[in-house]
Amino acid sequence: MFIPTVLALALAAIPSAFAQDFSAAHNVTPISGTWSSGSKKVITGSGFANPANMTFTYPPVTGVSYAFTDDGYYEVARYRFNSNGSSPNCITGVLNWHHGQYTFNPNGSITLSPFGDGYQQIQDPCAAESNFIEGYNDTELYRSWQIFTDPVDGPKLHLFQADGTPVAPLFQVYSTANMLPTQLLRNVTPTITDQTGARFVESNGARHWTPEGVTSIVSGAFLVSLASLLL
Repeated sequence: MFIPTVLALALAAIPSAFAQDFSAAHNVTPISGTWSSGSKKVITGSGFANPANMTFTYPPVTGVSYAFTDDGYYEVARYRFNSNGSSPNCITGVLNWHHGQYTFNPNGSITLSPFGDGYQQIQDPCAAESNFIEGYNDTELYRSWQIFTDPVDGPKLHLFQADGTPVAPLFQVYSTANMLPTQLLRNVTPTITDQTGARFVESNGARHWTPEGVTSIVSGAFLVSLASLLL
């Protein structure tokens, strides 16, 4: 009787995957909706990417956009230039698109787990191949996030990458998610491999952790503590 009781209490203490704190000190609105940086010219959805033929519609300016549904799906659109300090003329342009499912982790971070059909276009005038397209299916971890109210633009989302680097402030463009269908949108066949208990997917030469693998990493410390209680 003791073991089931401890297990029940421990499991009850795990936050729901989509539990959020909407207190004024943290978030003033849910994360669901469509968010865009700067001039808000980069927007997720069909106006940015066409996964069927792996093409992009170029926005007039650079920026980034995230869209989240209230049932766990996401989409990301990025258009940016990367400077080269040693060769100022070698500026790299990158357009990036991916989508999949997101998870709120117990430690307050967010994991973006792609479906496997993401891609990006890289333009580098100084490279041997100056313009090419490749698959992009990296799982992305954002260690924290907050939503504030901007006095002019309304809800403003701050995301912090795994190393603490902030994403450009994002402003809510729509209260609903403007995104392409939440399923594989081009012909890819991921191969799932099990390695030391954490699973990853290989697709078009790129690797990313599956939700199961990421969950095992995030919750590992908790499972060790739980095991010690049950012994």
